[in-house]
Amino acid sequence: MAKPVKDPLTGAETTGHVWDETLQEFNNPLPTWWIWTFYGTIIFALVYWIIYPSWPIASSYTKGIGTIEYKNAQGQEVTRPWNMRSLFVKDMQESESALKQKEYLAKVSAASYEQIAQDNNMTAFVRSYGKGVFGDNCAACHQTGANGVVGLFPNLVDDDWLWGGKTEQIEETIRQGRLGFMPAFKETLNDEQTTDVAEYVLSLSGLEHNAEAAKKGEVIFNGQTGGCYYCHTTEGKGLYSQGSANLTDKVWTIANVPAAADTEAKLKAVKSVVLNGVNRQMPSFNHRLDDTEIKVLVAYLREMSATDTK
Repeated sequence: MAKPVKDPLTGAETTGHVWDETLQEFNNPLPTWWIWTFYGTIIFALVYWIIYPSWPIASSYTKGIGTIEYKNAQGQEVTRPWNMRSLFVKDMQESESALKQKEYLAKVSAASYEQIAQDNNMTAFVRSYGKGVFGDNCAACHQTGANGVVGLFPNLVDDDWLWGGKTEQIEETIRQGRLGFMPAFKETLNDEQTTDVAEYVLSLSGLEHNAEAAKKGEVIFNGQTGGCYYCHTTEGKGLYSQGSANLTDKVWTIANVPAAADTEAKLKAVKSVVLNGVNRQMPSFNHRLDDTEIKVLVAYLREMSATDTK
C-alpha cells in the first residue's frame, strides 16, 4: 500500500494530486455520521414517495399507497388517498376541537334565542362560530364589521332594519333573500318636482331644507304624481314588508347624506336616489347554510345589532 502523501507545510494528508507544481488536494473525508445521515435522507425520501402523493405526472401525480378515512357530505364512510385536503376534512370531523364544536352546535340548535342570549358559554360560541359564518357568507357585501356600504349594502349593527329586526324577520331575510327595489322617477318627475320631493325628504329627517319647496314636495310624495307613500307611508316611516326605508329616523342607507359637505350636497344625494331608483338583491341562503348555521348567524346578528329583537 502506498504511503499517504502529506503536505510539507501543514502536515495534512493529501490525495497525491498536484496542479501547477504546488497546488495540492487535501484528503478530508466527510464524517461518518454525516454520510449515514445523508443515506438516511435518501431512504426517507424513497419511503415518502411510496406512501404519500409526490411526483407530478402529466396532469396528475402519484397518489401513494397511504389512505385516510372520513365521512362525505352524505354521511357515508369513504376511503381516499392520503393528502392534506382529506386530512383537513377528517380533522374537521374527528379532532377534539371539532367534537367540541359539534357539541355546542347541538346545544345552540336545541335552545331558543333567549336561552342562547342568557347562557354565557353559548353566547361566546355564537360570537366565535357566527363570526366565521358571517365572514364566509356575508362580509363580502356587509364588510367584516357588518357596517355595510352606504348606497350598496345595509349596515347591520345599527338599530335600523329595512325588512324588520325581530328574530323571525332576520331569519326570513337570511333564508329567502331580499329584493330591494324603488322605481326611478327620472322619466316621471321633472327637475323642479324632483327637487321639491328631495326637499320634503330632508324635512322628514329634520335637516335644513327649503320649506316652500318641501310643502310642494309633500303633495307629490303623498299624491298620484309621485306615489311615494305607497311604500314609505304618508308619515314617511316605511314598511318592513316592502323593505322601504324609514325617512324620519336620520339613518341613510342609499343616499350618503351624512357625508355630504353642505345642504346643497345633501339635496343632490337625495335627488340622485329619486331620479335613479334602487335595484339591489340579497341572495337566499336557505340552500347554502343548514338550519343550525342559520340559527347561529341570526343569534350572532342579534348580538351585533343594537336593535331590540325580542
